[in-house]
Amino acid sequence: MKLSQFKFRLPEEQIALYPQSIYREFDNEDGTKETVRFTRRDECRLMVLHRKSQTIDLYKRDDEGNPIEGEYLDFRHVLDYFDEGDTFVFNDTKVFPARLYGTKEKTDAKIEVFLLRELNEEMRLWDVLVEPARKIRIGNKLFFDDSGTMVAEVIDNTTSRGRTLRFLYDCPHDEFKRELYALGEAPLPHYVIDRREDHAATAEDMEDFQCIFAKNEGAVTAPATGLHFSREMLKRMEIKGLNFAYITLHCGLGTFHNIEVEDLTKHKMDSEQMFVEKEACDIVNATKLSGHHVCAVGTSVVKATETAVGTDGLLKEFDGWTNKFIFPPYEFGLADTMIANFYHPLSPLLMETAAFGGYELVMEAYDLAVKHGYRFGCYGDALLILND
Repeated sequence: MKLSQFKFRLPEEQIALYPQSIYREFDNEDGTKETVRFTRRDECRLMVLHRKSQTIDLYKRDDEGNPIEGEYLDFRHVLDYFDEGDTFVFNDTKVFPARLYGTKEKTDAKIEVFLLRELNEEMRLWDVLVEPARKIRIGNKLFFDDSGTMVAEVIDNTTSRGRTLRFLYDCPHDEFKRELYALGEAPLPHYVIDRREDHAATAEDMEDFQCIFAKNEGAVTAPATGLHFSREMLKRMEIKGLNFAYITLHCGLGTFHNIEVEDLTKHKMDSEQMFVEKEACDIVNATKLSGHHVCAVGTSVVKATETAVGTDGLLKEFDGWTNKFIFPPYEFGLADTMIANFYHPLSPLLMETAAFGGYELVMEAYDLAVKHGYRFGCYGDALLILND
């Protein structure tokens, strides 16, 4: 397929800058009022796409099964579409506070440093992106706190914006990581940060931008579809007899890079580290063999399971990297159900969703989402794709 086939008009006001929330007003002791935001992970809107019947659900239904115009499904209705014995596959990667702001020695120019991954614990080497990159050269030093304790030296160029930093911080590694992360903030995408009034992440974002089941540190952006699951919803799923399987794919920034070729077969994705362990394989494969549904929660899970699935349609253990790029047409080997967010135009995430749900039906769903005011992006609304 062609890149231009995934272009659509996304109104600015439908890009979600905060997670689904409710707002409450409180009186302060000095007589002023304060508005406080409370996150409601599982109360975003839900659209349901039925792949075989080529139908789309937006609304709740009355006792006779008729849609109630204007009463939109919310994410908690996901449970209505699954039965005891079905399995949800989650990505348990954990986001770390990857975005830091430092100053360049001598000039005091403000530099954004985005941590990608630690290259060497003993030498304190990190692979990072810097902005503005044109100001940062080998040999430059960056200061990250007023005391001058946390200092890094640029020792190599990797890409146009990429650098290798050596942090000059002499202490046990655990203490270094703790101090480094204390200086960072939630690595929200720039399409969120740049549209906020203060152009910054909040303290709450470090919790909001983290799945409640996050366990294995290494992601520099959240597996966003997993953000919709609250503790209360997971408990309801457990009571219903649904199974949970966890894989790890450390989400990188590749999905935010612009695709610069019209022919999608010529695009190369960045590699991401992933792990699939025996326990997940046993749960997923038992589900498949018993004829129950396997639901992949998010595009990262689909990418990981399609990397690790065997020719027999069963999930295999995996420890390595994947640069799999999924776009239509694609024959899926594992999950028969998928939950996704609503993604930006021209995004690889939209392409993967369209491959799973069918290009025409998914683009019809996106057209409805724009018309009905659904929210897009990592903090946006959800799309459930069923194979019925």
